[in-house]
Amino acid sequence: MTSSARAAATPTNRYLVVAICFAAIVFDGYDLISYGSTVPSLLAYEEWSLTPAEVGALGSYALLGMLFGALASGPLTDRLGRRKVLLGCLVLYSTAMLFIAVAPNPGVLGALRFVAGLGFGGVAPVAIALVVEVARPHERQRLNAMMLAGFSVGGVLAALAALVFLDDIGFRGLWAFGGIALVTVVPLAWRFIPETAPTRRDDSSGTGDSPLRQLTAGRAVVSLVLFGIANFAGFLLVFGLNTWLPELMRKADYGLGSALAFQLLLNLGAVVGGIGGSALADRYGARLIAPICFAVATGAVLVMAAAPATGVMAVATIAAGIGSIGTQMIVFGYVATYFSSEVRGTALGLTTGVGRLGAVTGPTIGGVLLSSGLGNVWVFGFFGAIAVLGGLACLAVPRRNAGDTSVADVVAADRVGR
Repeated sequence: MTSSARAAATPTNRYLVVAICFAAIVFDGYDLISYGSTVPSLLAYEEWSLTPAEVGALGSYALLGMLFGALASGPLTDRLGRRKVLLGCLVLYSTAMLFIAVAPNPGVLGALRFVAGLGFGGVAPVAIALVVEVARPHERQRLNAMMLAGFSVGGVLAALAALVFLDDIGFRGLWAFGGIALVTVVPLAWRFIPETAPTRRDDSSGTGDSPLRQLTAGRAVVSLVLFGIANFAGFLLVFGLNTWLPELMRKADYGLGSALAFQLLLNLGAVVGGIGGSALADRYGARLIAPICFAVATGAVLVMAAAPATGVMAVATIAAGIGSIGTQMIVFGYVATYFSSEVRGTALGLTTGVGRLGAVTGPTIGGVLLSSGLGNVWVFGFFGAIAVLGGLACLAVPRRNAGDTSVADVVAADRVGR
């Protein structure tokens, strides 16, 4: 860790870093949920006459941008530093959100959502690396989850804003709120975020390889692929459920107000699941806790598919939040603590980038399934199968040998035949 990172690791400063990164992630969650909350309004907007499949595609443009943003941010943050990349992502997505609110047609809206997605996609890997590097070893998962809970808090704020303001300011007004980060989070990040990336590479493998070469050698690549699959499953659940839950609930004969309330419950469950699950992961290990949480998601969405009574549906929705968004927080921490600082940004960027493919897939397939007339059972059943896939991938991640301190040790062991 650099001297600036050590200075930042005092109790006050490290919590300040967590708070600023938390605020940056809030707007990521707000963008996703505000779009999902306005899906019924977009479908009813006669000037554009959009179908469910088209609305799902528009939602996926931002997620496609997140894919490229995540893939680029990982190597860039290991090369240029965490602070510069975080600031660039913040400015990019907050400016784009302001333009999204005045998009004149669906084509421009899709293009602007792609640009915003580049910023949103880059924020998470950088913020995770920052928090893990300023945190003490015994609190890394917990502080990381507290920071990533900003995603769900942003979702809660978006759901509340939709419930209170949608009728008065419309979908454009809700989207415009996302630009507030430009005058709130950006100045704070500029002033207080330290640089934590290593100033020189401490290559414990002794090979002088780049992060990408280290991560694609021997057993390390197996871990990377499995983490990518787990991220794919987690992101698909998060973005698929959040995009289509209001419409799914409406089709299950709940009113629009109730449907938006269920979205609120989903994100409240995510906060509880992310922080509570990560605290358990600090104690018992993410390799055990992440699959358990994926199993919770599987059970929850299967209950939701049966369209039970309102009280049961509310409990299932909370459990779905615990097992989808909450689990994704744990998976992020799992990746960040599995790999060492010299390759952490690249590993997070690559696995998050693969995960963003799931983020694109979830809303798209949800829209296709709904447009086909197959009904809610097929949509929820699909989400349940994906949760099973994520849990199996986490279980299959190779255990690191006792005494391993980084993935570079695994690479080195493979190279000398141990």
